[in-house]
Amino acid sequence: MLGVTAFSFTIVFTKIAIGGLSPLFIGAGRAVVAAAIAGAALSLTRQALPRGQQWARLAVVAAGVVAGFPLLTSYALTVVPASHGAIVVALLPAATAVCAVLRGHERPPAAFWALAAAGSVAAMVFAMVHGAGLGHLSWPDLLLFGAVLAAAVGYAEGGLLARELGAWQTVSWALVIAAPVMLGLAALAVVQQPPDATPAQWAAFGYLAAVSMYLGFFAWYRGLAIGPMTQVSQVQLVQPVLTLGWAALLLHERLTWSTVLGGAAVIGCAALAVRVRLR
Repeated sequence: MLGVTAFSFTIVFTKIAIGGLSPLFIGAGRAVVAAAIAGAALSLTRQALPRGQQWARLAVVAAGVVAGFPLLTSYALTVVPASHGAIVVALLPAATAVCAVLRGHERPPAAFWALAAAGSVAAMVFAMVHGAGLGHLSWPDLLLFGAVLAAAVGYAEGGLLARELGAWQTVSWALVIAAPVMLGLAALAVVQQPPDATPAQWAAFGYLAAVSMYLGFFAWYRGLAIGPMTQVSQVQLVQPVLTLGWAALLLHERLTWSTVLGGAAVIGCAALAVRVRLR
């Protein structure tokens, strides 16, 4: 719950930072800052190097949560409001559970899959009605769905690695692995669009770098490592609710009935899926 609370500000602060920083700089730059902190932490505590296939698995984590989710959500939020992003990202708990089932070779009952699918359909219908209209998805929705898939894979693989390497060590090594690529992208972003942000926008970026990209994973990966991941991941169902609240409070976004009903449908389906699995 501590990790989820930390992550619940991510979309809102991304929306704030976009006012003065480019999406590429926000997505890549926050990973560079977090990687510097992670590298210092690994060096000061003299952590042992990962071994063998752990490097490849850390690369999967890095691709999902260090590069994929931050970059895709940053570009999507240049168009859609934070409340819209929060509802689509509400698919993340169900997607994480599916990835955890596939990686952990668990066999949930058919009812679990039916309800997870119903939640996915509810989120897609919401995105079509609230976004580009019923019948097709807009490109920001596709980016958000891609972000959900990237994060789900990164969460599931990271949760497994946290049992071997430790929670904060897993995210630290993933950040270090991704650092060269993200540094290059951040430099490109500065050349293309030099940062011109207010103190509030820089503060939002600082939160994304230090908390959303690093410290929040200490609690989140620890919780997933304790597991079982299919159950623990569903705690994240409260994240879109918190994000909608922060968007209304900090961004003054109006909570329409379509937003509220869409969020309730997604969260309700996922919550029922958890109850079936727990039984």
